[in-house]
Amino acid sequence: MLTTLRNAWKIPELRKKLLFTLFILLIYRFGNAVYLPFIDVKALSQYFQESLSNTVLGLYNTMSGAAFSRATVFALSIQPYINASIIIQLLTIAIPALERLSKDGGEDGRRKIESITRYTTVGLGLLMGFAYYIMLKNYNLLTNTSFMSGLVIVLSFTAGASFVMWLGEQIDQFGIGNGISIILFANIISRLPSVVSTMVTNVAGGGLSWVAALGMILGMLLLIVFIVFITDSERRIPVQYAKRVVGRKMYGGQNTHLPIKVNMSGVLPIIFAQSIASLPATVAAFLGKTSGWWYTHIFSNTTVVYTVCYFILIIAFSYFYAAVQYNPVEIANNLKKNGGFIPGFRPGRPTSDFIGKVINKITVFGALYLAIVSIIPIIVGNAIGIPSLAIGGTSVIIVVGVALETVTAMEAQMLMRHYKGFLE
Repeated sequence: MLTTLRNAWKIPELRKKLLFTLFILLIYRFGNAVYLPFIDVKALSQYFQESLSNTVLGLYNTMSGAAFSRATVFALSIQPYINASIIIQLLTIAIPALERLSKDGGEDGRRKIESITRYTTVGLGLLMGFAYYIMLKNYNLLTNTSFMSGLVIVLSFTAGASFVMWLGEQIDQFGIGNGISIILFANIISRLPSVVSTMVTNVAGGGLSWVAALGMILGMLLLIVFIVFITDSERRIPVQYAKRVVGRKMYGGQNTHLPIKVNMSGVLPIIFAQSIASLPATVAAFLGKTSGWWYTHIFSNTTVVYTVCYFILIIAFSYFYAAVQYNPVEIANNLKKNGGFIPGFRPGRPTSDFIGKVINKITVFGALYLAIVSIIPIIVGNAIGIPSLAIGGTSVIIVVGVALETVTAMEAQMLMRHYKGFLE
């Protein structure tokens, strides 16, 4: 990764893109430090530490780089955009008009889908901003409860989410790409000094031994290596194309493969599963019921019940997303139209059945991988008495995945420019 960045820095065009991306991230970090008026920030931060770390709002806080717990302008961060993208993606499959627009609309269709996603982001920003304001009001965290102050808070949250979406699009257009992912990467990385400081404090105070701290660091490194290995792993189905003569030229006849990634769904099943599994704890937190037997032994994200439900939901959503993302019948038809076939299987239904079986087998490994990586921090956190590790697996998967995607995109741009220093 460092070699790729160093080689990219030597190319003037890529250097400009890197500097522009860093400039956008600097603007974003400044926005994360701008507090909204009429909110008791200190009381809110304390409330998050005591009551909301075990809810889905704790995940939002991590994804926003702690801006969510401080009620800054960018408190909602990229969550409205991510939720809007997921909703539109699912509706594209459910609504025939949107499906035709995405498949047959070409560039104009893609732009219309993006425009619908933007409007949905604004709508979700208003909804999430209003819900956040209601929570602040119910817990007496506002210094001014007038209508105008509430309007300012809700509109500020919505404007911040819309501006973050715009920043991500600028990185896509003028930066190194993957704008939303880069912002999410920066948010999670920004929490690293706080995590290190907390670990040092626990070790110095005697709450955590040096052996346990070194074991956590070693385990995290091994986890990163494992995530990189699984992320790059794929099942390659061999495909052959029949020769055909068009005019005086012969086309086809080459051998290639159909790649199917082991982790084809990325981190989305974890986000879905954590949102649903944490829903009871989130509702209890909004109602002020963050104590008692049910919350401590059932709803909290450190309980056995939560861990089992979380594990099952990740596997279920992995299968769901694989079914949404891969259509064996459509893949088989596309191969048949282009004169391709899988050796040993006739075109048509035999090919689609074989592809379906392969996808099901791969999904088993991918789902178990996501589930195990997600529950390991929960188990370790309970063992050493640090509940905040519960969302560590999700953060590591996101950070590693974004880093690999960014490096791959930069390598592709350098290959397109035939950069001699990189090819040697």
